[in-house]
Amino acid sequence: MSDQPPTAETIRRALRQNREEPEGRARNAGAERIVAEAEATGDTPLLLQALFNLVNAYAYSSERDKFFVPFARLLRMWDERPGDFDGESAHHLHWIFKWVAGNMLDQPGIPLASIEKWQSEMEHRYRLAGHSERAVRQGEFRIARHLGDTARAEAAHAAWLAADRDAMADCHACELHGQGSWQVDRGRDEQALNTWEPVLAGQYTCAHEPHNVLASSLLPLVRLGRLDEARAHHLRGYRLVRSMESMRGAVAGHVEFCALTGNEARALEILAEHPAYFTDTGDPDTLMDHLAVTGILMRRLVALGHADRGVPGPAGTEWTARTLLAHAAREAAAIAARFDARNGNDAVSRRVNERLAAEPLVERLPLGVRARQRLTVPARPQPVPPPAAAAMPAGTEDVPVLLAEARRLSAAQHPDAGAAWAAAGRAAERTGTALDDLARAEIADHAGIGAFTDPAVAVPLFENAAGLFEEAGEPGEAAACRARAAYAVAVAEQTGQSLAALDAAVDALRELHRAGRATARQLTGAWLARVHVRPPGAEAEAELRGVIAFAEEHRDEERMAGRLADAIALQARHTAARGDAATSAELFARAAGLHHEAGTPWHAVEPEALLADLSLQRDDHATAEEAARAALEHGAATLGPVHRAHLHTVLAAALAARGADAEAADHALEGAHWADEGDMSEELGAWARLVLGGALLREGRAAEAATVLETALPDLVRAHHDGRVVQARWWLGEALRDLDEPRAAAEQFLLAAEIARGWEEQQDHAVLANLAADSLERAGLAGEAAQAYIRAGELWRDLERPVPLVRTLRARAWLALHDGRGGLAEGRSAMAEAAAVAEEALAAATAAGDVNAAVHLRAELAGTHRQTGELIVRACPGEPGEEDTDGSARAAYEEGLACAERAIAVFDPGPARSAAQLMAAWLEADLGRHTAAARRARSVLALYEGEDADPDDEVAAQRLAEARSVLEYVGERPAGPEQARAGEA
Repeated sequence: MSDQPPTAETIRRALRQNREEPEGRARNAGAERIVAEAEATGDTPLLLQALFNLVNAYAYSSERDKFFVPFARLLRMWDERPGDFDGESAHHLHWIFKWVAGNMLDQPGIPLASIEKWQSEMEHRYRLAGHSERAVRQGEFRIARHLGDTARAEAAHAAWLAADRDAMADCHACELHGQGSWQVDRGRDEQALNTWEPVLAGQYTCAHEPHNVLASSLLPLVRLGRLDEARAHHLRGYRLVRSMESMRGAVAGHVEFCALTGNEARALEILAEHPAYFTDTGDPDTLMDHLAVTGILMRRLVALGHADRGVPGPAGTEWTARTLLAHAAREAAAIAARFDARNGNDAVSRRVNERLAAEPLVERLPLGVRARQRLTVPARPQPVPPPAAAAMPAGTEDVPVLLAEARRLSAAQHPDAGAAWAAAGRAAERTGTALDDLARAEIADHAGIGAFTDPAVAVPLFENAAGLFEEAGEPGEAAACRARAAYAVAVAEQTGQSLAALDAAVDALRELHRAGRATARQLTGAWLARVHVRPPGAEAEAELRGVIAFAEEHRDEERMAGRLADAIALQARHTAARGDAATSAELFARAAGLHHEAGTPWHAVEPEALLADLSLQRDDHATAEEAARAALEHGAATLGPVHRAHLHTVLAAALAARGADAEAADHALEGAHWADEGDMSEELGAWARLVLGGALLREGRAAEAATVLETALPDLVRAHHDGRVVQARWWLGEALRDLDEPRAAAEQFLLAAEIARGWEEQQDHAVLANLAADSLERAGLAGEAAQAYIRAGELWRDLERPVPLVRTLRARAWLALHDGRGGLAEGRSAMAEAAAVAEEALAAATAAGDVNAAVHLRAELAGTHRQTGELIVRACPGEPGEEDTDGSARAAYEEGLACAERAIAVFDPGPARSAAQLMAAWLEADLGRHTAAARRARSVLALYEGEDADPDDEVAAQRLAEARSVLEYVGERPAGPEQARAGEA
């Protein structure tokens, strides 16, 4: 290590590196060290650069209170020796002057008089420097807004907008954020969102926008009912601010949004990711914001029954929701009180108190992301039941009426029948109403059905019901109850004794049916139960066919269409298990149809759901979509969270397969939500999020897709097959690539490729290797990119896929040239290999008569010739002319021209050939052959000009513009369409 002090160049390099570092204390410490080193050099311009860098570092960190010292030093240097400041430094000094009053405003220890003094000082200095008063009026507006002085704020706001924009005005994005935020303060959410639209649309951006606007827009969007946009802004916006230390206020907006939209678990995770936000005191204003939204979240947790739950808070203490609520509210109020004491009013305290008292805006707004820890919440209302369930008067105790309603629902096979029987039983107990044996039997029977999965409870109920049915003269129902009891035990235990009991119950019902004392429905129900518990095989299949034949024979009897549907659905399951998916699908469809025929659409839900699932597996996406929609509709009142999640996800996958990604995203979002509600986040929820991520990606919503896929991946890796893991990493890589995060994208592509390496089919492996190489190159990792391209090329060669092989070789060629390690020689070699591969494959396709393949290969060969020429020319350090003393430039351009000629000869007529002709024209011009260049340019003009020319053809417009540029370059006046026609005349 050298003991010599750093040189000016070393310090400048350190400055450049420091500016690229993430916001935070480490960057600030580096900036402080650079100031000391710059001061030691005696180089004043260098010291100015270092001080400006330190001011910026402090301003965009949690140490904003340190901003004032280096700024004061810069101002003193300006006042003492303004000549030391060049134009850029003078501009920068006046630019950061705007931050002084604003930063002072956020420090309650700085007197209001000092803030107003600095605001006046800024106005004075801006006037002396000839700047517009726009930034001055904006500063005054900020002061008035903070003080709660509405009249002054409105006047300053109007003056701000009326003043001319000049070099000192904040960027458009930052100005629009402030203007929209004022609209929100005034209760004008719609106007605020209109103001922010250019920022949200990407028309105006900066280092901190749209970050702030996305956070500020969340609650206005929810209040306006624009929930899809609010969700998108959260997923996109939090991703932007997550790692930025200076964005505590924006992060607070995301916590608040989650706390008020039923996403308390997500809010807790965000809180846990930023422990330092509780202790960083350099910006009291945003600390107060953070504490206030923490209070909102903790109050929600307490209201949901989680007062004693452990939560993340300031380090050194074990916090519960109850204790952190008290702490956050107390500390936020204390900071607000300091501001009020400084300001002479209670405006800040009122704002904090209003924020802390906020109530949820919606019950739930599914976000699609996985919260690692699930919060149990009070039961949510279920969908309205179907019309067949007539509502009973609330709190009715009329037992005969309740019994009549229960029997009506039972006759309709309605899913609410069990609840109706339970209500009748409770009413009879409360009122002391005596029930006959039949009513008592029916109540006990339905109670047993409700407890079916717990034989210890269900069996005694069924046995009691059987005895009562016997007393009531209903031997068929009594035998059916005994069959249900045996079935419950058989399902739970699968013992020989339980199966024998079920056999006996079926035999008894068969005898009763022969004697006319049991219905076909009673017998078929017990018979089907026995088939259900039989080991699969020929015997079970034969018995099931017997059940179906019997049910078909008695189909017109009361409630037998449903029994036949159940038998056919069971046959469909057996058929699917044998691998006959097509027949199984037909059987499920028939079973669902029979339930509809019987007027019991709620019973059609199960076969419809199974049909949807099976059809999706068969890539019959139309049937999967139709069946899933039907099941969701018919099961609206009966489906539990898990089944609802599964159906929404199947429907989403079917919609995505046919390109309906917007609707697919909606259903996948519902699938993820209901999977979380059903405690199936790791299994079903991860699949739903995978489908959601893919749909969002294809919709061009890369930030949302990346956030969703990142939360799904841990579950997919733990609990799902490799195919889904590869797909998730593939889509996540594409999303990160679209977000200009090439290094992270490459990591995902490489991880996916490593899994695909072990697959028998290597196409995916090859594509992923190629994608990884592209991303590594964009990330500046040339060595790793070269290795990935080599691997991809080997795979494409093994797969005998010449087109992607040629493209990979060309990419390697350009990488070699740009990287500098292989240079032109390696680039030429890769291009030559690409041309050889294309020529060989073209010859084979032509010999085989494969016209389509030949067309593609001819285009690849011609493109390789053209790119070879471009490679050679771009590698040339100069151009032909007087400075080309050794003739190397002329030789390179001649060779490039020869390559362009070969491309023209191979290309089919069309845009690619005309591009090659223009390339040749430019090279001819640079070689001094202007007549030849003009001839080539005119041939392109002739190709795209004429009566058949399409005025809306963008490619044609580009070619025409470039051809005319060639003619102008060589000294000819290009004729436009009007002049050309005049000349012809």
